[in-house]
Amino acid sequence: MKLKTLFLFLLSFLVFVIILAGCEQSYTPKPRGYFRIDLPQKSYIRFDEATAYSFEYPSYAKITSDVYSPHEKDWYNVEFPALKAVLHISFKKVNDDLNLYVEDARTMAFKHLSKANAITDSIIDIPEKNIFGAVYQIQGKGVASPIQFYVTDSSQNFLRAALYFNIRPNNDSIAPVIQFVKADLLHFIETLEWK
Repeated sequence: MKLKTLFLFLLSFLVFVIILAGCEQSYTPKPRGYFRIDLPQKSYIRFDEATAYSFEYPSYAKITSDVYSPHEKDWYNVEFPALKAVLHISFKKVNDDLNLYVEDARTMAFKHLSKANAITDSIIDIPEKNIFGAVYQIQGKGVASPIQFYVTDSSQNFLRAALYFNIRPNNDSIAPVIQFVKADLLHFIETLEWK
């Protein structure tokens, strides 16, 4: 009887030790997750309120005047509330200072160089609509403005735009949103008309 009790005690102790050894906690933190973003359907509305130009913008966006530059009548913001993004548009009349504006647009894009992995520029050339310029795609995890561009008719009008997200920059995670908005910005350029 004592042998049976001793055997049961040892067996219980062995099972307890195995269970205790199997319950070793090892905590590994999970990476930060991001919410799924439902991208809206594409449809466009014509914006014709500016005195010097008109363009089409997405129906899921809204246009507001630039409150920080009230003296500039053709400066607007195209806000994308669902995507927490804003396209800042500035406009200047050209008076023999086109090179200054072009260099300023280039400088503003290249200010992001310290955070960028790469800056790719593409030429805009739509001669039938008298639209010329460049698109700067700024790639990198911590870049504040992933896309900037300028367009001009080379004689009278100069328009510059920069896309910013109202979130902490992590462009690797919002890459699908950047590509989605990039298509809208290209549509903006293609539908731009000088007045």
